[in-house]
Amino acid sequence: MKLGHVPSQHAVREAVAASLQSGASLQHIASRLGFSARSLQRHLAASGTSHSEIVAEVRLVTACRLLAETDEKISRIALLLGYTGPTSFSRSFRRLMKIQPANYRRQQRK
Repeated sequence: MKLGHVPSQHAVREAVAASLQSGASLQHIASRLGFSARSLQRHLAASGTSHSEIVAEVRLVTACRLLAETDEKISRIALLLGYTGPTSFSRSFRRLMKIQPANYRRQQRK
């Protein structure tokens, strides 16, 4: 790690987006960016966020885009986003968006 080098939230989001399907673990993202997991946690905390918040945000933004712009099955979207299955994806999406993924898709296509 270079002295004074701080990962931007944009770089972290890009690394998370590229790693969603494999789970986007803190260790994987930190390694990808050239940091230790603890160092990345400290940098993110200093900027007012966390790894889990960024993963949730990237998953939600990606889910909304895939639902609105593609005909991918919801089960496939769940896997692309790193969820264990469509049930956990639907539960998370509904909790955050207050609407089922299939209903969101229909709404976006009207």
